[in-house]
Amino acid sequence: MLVRLLYASRAAQPMRKEQLAAILEASRVHNQREGITGVLCFGEGIFLQVLEGGRAAVTQLYNRIAADARHHGLELLAYDEIGERRFAGWSMGLVDMARLNPALLLKYSERATLDPFAVSGAVSKAMFDELVATDAIVCQS
Repeated sequence: MLVRLLYASRAAQPMRKEQLAAILEASRVHNQREGITGVLCFGEGIFLQVLEGGRAAVTQLYNRIAADARHHGLELLAYDEIGERRFAGWSMGLVDMARLNPALLLKYSERATLDPFAVSGAVSKAMFDELVATDAIVCQS
């Protein structure tokens, strides 16, 4: 059974580009091995990530993320059984927040910033779907 999980968390420390690149590379290696796909958004110290794959593999990964000291304030925004993957080609993609039009973020929240903690899970899903529909996804492997 395939599932899609969406969560948000806050970085425990300021995140340098090199640290984010290392997280993405480790994610790709792990995710390919476990059959997990997804996309990560990171901006202003906030992670917004969708994970897809088998229920057990996604649950185990989410539990690892929850125990990771680089995060705090982890919130599960959505967890759905799915018939097919939306991100089958990406072991882990990254949305380059610098390439986004601020109006896209403003459409879903009070300010033009990434803050899934200030909106519902359904709004976060809609915002995420629109984020990944832009040409701002980089590191698509």
